Amino acid sequence: MTAMADEIPEDGGVRVVDYLAAELTRVGVTHMFGVGGANIEDLYDAVHRTGTIRGVVAKHEFSAVTMADGYARATRRLGVVAATSGGGAMNLVPGLAEAYASRVPVLALVGQPPTGQEGRGAFQESSGKAGSFDAREVFTPVSQFCARVDDADSLAELLPRAVAAAQADPKGPAVLLLPKDVQQAQVELPDHGVTPTPLVQTTAVAGATAGPGAEARDAVSAALRGASRVLIIAGEEVAAADARGELAELARRLGAWVAVTPDAKDVFDNRSPRFAGVAGVMGHANVEGCLRRADLCLLVGTRLPALASGGLDQALAATPVVCINPEPPFVAGIALGGNLREALRAVVGELPSRSRPCPEHDGPVPTRVRPRVPTPVPKPLHTPVPQSGGGTVSYAEAVAAVEAALPQDAHVFVDAGNAGATAIHLLPAPRHGRFVVAVGMGGMGYTFGAGIGAALATGQRTYVLAGDGAFFMHGMEVHTAVEYAAPVTFVIFNNNAHAMCAIRDELIQGGVRSDDLFARTDIAAGVAAAFPALDATCAGDAAQLRQALLRSNASGAPAFIALDCHAREIPPFLPFLPFTESTEGTKRPESEESSDERGPVHVG
Repeated sequence: MTAMADEIPEDGGVRVVDYLAAELTRVGVTHMFGVGGANIEDLYDAVHRTGTIRGVVAKHEFSAVTMADGYARATRRLGVVAATSGGGAMNLVPGLAEAYASRVPVLALVGQPPTGQEGRGAFQESSGKAGSFDAREVFTPVSQFCARVDDADSLAELLPRAVAAAQADPKGPAVLLLPKDVQQAQVELPDHGVTPTPLVQTTAVAGATAGPGAEARDAVSAALRGASRVLIIAGEEVAAADARGELAELARRLGAWVAVTPDAKDVFDNRSPRFAGVAGVMGHANVEGCLRRADLCLLVGTRLPALASGGLDQALAATPVVCINPEPPFVAGIALGGNLREALRAVVGELPSRSRPCPEHDGPVPTRVRPRVPTPVPKPLHTPVPQSGGGTVSYAEAVAAVEAALPQDAHVFVDAGNAGATAIHLLPAPRHGRFVVAVGMGGMGYTFGAGIGAALATGQRTYVLAGDGAFFMHGMEVHTAVEYAAPVTFVIFNNNAHAMCAIRDELIQGGVRSDDLFARTDIAAGVAAAFPALDATCAGDAAQLRQALLRSNASGAPAFIALDCHAREIPPFLPFLPFTESTEGTKRPESEESSDERGPVHVG
């Protein structure tokens, strides 16, 4: 018999897990991601009984967290992940660390052995007793809130606190540790359900002056009114706060250029004449040019971490900085905290309503902003490239094919590595979908789970762009996409290497180590054999890639496309710039150009 959330009787008790599932329904949760096990099976049973929350079983707990993370980023709702004790619980940690670093609201429900077995050598014990480690000490550093539910009655207090902490400013994971016997216990229903209350938290950072309220708002408004040329650098919090409209209006009134951080390409129209490009180590030189000409740099929804500030340090030091963000910036300046959307509306309200013209850019814009990385070919690398069995497709050609096929309401999840750097640099964000890059921890393989979570939550076509290294870490989540018919298109850039590591070895360490170069693997053939119902394609060139992408767009099912890329193609990545500049004008002999030992190829 299925018990809906609103059918639970108001008098009498229910199992703790039934109460928990009903409360998750009340706060709008539609999916719970995880991996089953003895100490979490009761919660899965309760979720199944609600009939309103879909329990999704992943292949690995890391991917289950990233599914909840992708769900949260695509919907701006609370993502929920569940795992059993022991190794299952520990596998959550890297995914929660990404959500913590990127300020993504995720609730982790972690099973524990029964309380009566604590301190007695229970299997998978993490109570902190009798020489076991304490799970609270593991999860606390990667969460905004972590608590153990010691008895049934305490859940009514701890669950609202966990939900509120996850959705506060700054957002992030909350963790509840749930012993099996507590999950099964009866609990009296409280008079009200979970009502998360957003919290405002401002943390002082050296070099930044932070302050909520009228005084800080007046200081920010005065600085903006006094600047004739403003460069806005916008970050991921703009998407999390649903503040794209407020950002666009602010840019219009200021006549500002707008750059974005690598993880926030979708917060501003990439085709707008105001768009200055991507800031930082995978970005565009145009941003630095605009910053040098600006009277003021305005950070919106970002603290400007190293990946976003790389290459801008000298220009930032010479330019006044103002920040509007729940947390103060990593650079010195005036900071206005609090809820981002409300703060932007308040600041916009104090500016003249007329639109100011945008100054010309420092370089050609908009769709193809001037690349930071130049085009000369550096000296050849000396370790043989693994045979590809055919031609390779350049990253730039592949990304152009993706751009030509990408639906404007699709979500894009970009993984780490050479392919990721190229997509960040060259691929315009869809107008009406997310463009997500997990730069909090930068963990390879994040996109496979995250893309599935976003696709299941929204029903929109989702592209996952990843390299073969990321695929070999967590690519078997393709199985989850097939099982749940998630509309995800996986695009694997296969260069048969940890290619960015190989390039670093050559350019920075002085020689390529063979362990970063792999024997060729036909990934598409392997996936096709494992999943006969899956549309799996090996694209031999950019045209075949585009054709396969268009075919996947017309389907409601998952699709998988692999293409061979060159392991030595240098991506648009700032640390490689000095090496490419030092070899400007170098021309390789024809024998090297046609050889399998050819050197790096550049992405423009």
